[in-house]
Formats: sequence, structure tokens, C-alpha cells
Amino acid sequence: MSAEMNKTPKIGIISCSGEEIPEGTISRNAVRRVLEYLRPHETVTLCLPLFLAGNEGERNFARTHPVVTIDGCGKQCARWGTERHGGPVARALVVSDILGPGAAGCSRSARGRTPADESAEAVVADRIAREVDALRAKGATPRDKGDGV
Repeated sequence: MSAEMNKTPKIGIISCSGEEIPEGTISRNAVRRVLEYLRPHETVTLCLPLFLAGNEGERNFARTHPVVTIDGCGKQCARWGTERHGGPVARALVVSDILGPGAAGCSRSARGRTPADESAEAVVADRIAREVDALRAKGATPRDKGDGV
């Protein structure tokens, strides 16, 4: 990684909290994979429930750093909540758009995980990591909210 990329601040990631569909669980597990294995030094997570409840630490980070939201479905609760309380997001990803029918056969619960869940989580995690890399490559800075795509 270049010295320029090392100066880029951490990228915040806010994951879907929905548990009623497999894509919500996939979003949370994919974010954990990014945070723990793929981009542990480049990313931090923000807690959507704390964020929505008014935690100023979470909201201030979203106001001053690039944030990527990962939503399970087209309702985009994480994106809309983040934009309402923290400003535009740098990237907004939707698991159902990324996977299409690829979430078929996935579980709503981590207890029921199957190889399909593992595969779906890997695909989404890789996409998140690519978005983080793109933000860092363009020299995202605090208060740079990206292009909202």
C-alpha cells in the first residue's frame, strides 16, 4: 500500500440490522469478514441501532468520515438512517442487488449456516472490500462523502 493510501482515514461500515431475510444476516456476516480479515486496518464498524438511537460518537464519525452502508434489501434502512442523521454516504450497497438470486438457499440464522451462506458472504465481503479500496485509492478524506453510489 502506498504512503498516500496510509494517510486516508478509516472507512466506516454500517450494516443492515434486519433479521427477517437471509440477506440481512449475509450483510452482517460479510461486514465482519471485511473488518476482521479483508480490511482490518482500513475499516471500522458503526452500530446502526446506536446510531439511530442518537449516539453522538457514531453520528459524528458518519458526519466526518466516508461511510459505506450494506443493506439486505431495497428498503435500504441503513442508508436512509445514516443519511438522515449523518449526511450522505460514500457508497450504498444492497445485498439483494449484489447476489440477485444467489441468496436462495441461505439461512436467516447463523445457526443454520450452509455452504451457500459462506459463498454469499464471501461475494458480498469482496464487493465491500473493493468499495473500501476504491474510496482509499481516490484519497477519501474526513468529510469526503464520496458519490453516494
